[in-house]
Amino acid sequence: MSHPLDFSRQIDSGIHALLVHAGGFFDGLSAGIDAFSGGLETLLGWLTPWGLVALAVGIGAWRIGKGFALFALLATLYIVYSGYSEHASITLALTLSSTFFSLVLGIPLGIWSARRATVGSVVRTLMDFMQTMPAFVYLIPATILFGLGRPPGIFATILFSMPPVVRLTDLGIRQVNAARIEAGLAFGCTPRQLLWKVQLPAAQPAIMAGVNQTIMMAMSMVIIASMVGAGGLGNDILSSIQQLDIGLGLQSGIVVVLMAILLDRLSASFARRSSEGA
Repeated sequence: MSHPLDFSRQIDSGIHALLVHAGGFFDGLSAGIDAFSGGLETLLGWLTPWGLVALAVGIGAWRIGKGFALFALLATLYIVYSGYSEHASITLALTLSSTFFSLVLGIPLGIWSARRATVGSVVRTLMDFMQTMPAFVYLIPATILFGLGRPPGIFATILFSMPPVVRLTDLGIRQVNAARIEAGLAFGCTPRQLLWKVQLPAAQPAIMAGVNQTIMMAMSMVIIASMVGAGGLGNDILSSIQQLDIGLGLQSGIVVVLMAILLDRLSASFARRSSEGA
């Protein structure tokens, strides 16, 4: 084939044109993202590592039980005494910031998708594209638009982690029992009342499962985002790769695993309680 299909130059031109004509918008967006994440990081720093240990143990005991509270205690003590508590706090702040923005954008998009068939078909196709795109690819436009540091890392993480909550919000609303919807309409519910008083409460377990998956995907992407200067535990893992230091990689990797387990079990507990109450 003498002329292979190649549209990379057109995409590059489009991204750079966007940067030229909307540079001020992206600068403001970058400043807002950085301020939010920086504020959350400051708050976690104010709590101190021992405050975070107490918080993890307390929430674990409340939501799951004494056995998990003991695991949370041992896991957080390992993080503190291994010397990674500061980087772990940065990673946690990045993960929670990315998750917050993903939910703010994703849940309304999932609702809109469920209530409009045409929108739903477009959104589901877009989510397929976003979920199958290699994670590293998101770092390229993010770096071009936002430079280096926290903002491009969070922006790329939002793109990577948002599909689960969009999909499960859409699915949860569409699978609400038809009898519930008919009962709501029979009692004179407006479309807004039907959404808030019937559909969203019934879809809450699915939405919370989407929140859980979004947190997990954000956690994994935040580690990769260290390549663009996002910071946190990703820096330690990146350094271990560059230096071929298996000890550093394994030790920092264990911290990531423990944090992921804690976040997964705690967020899943909210989904489980919602399902039991439905």
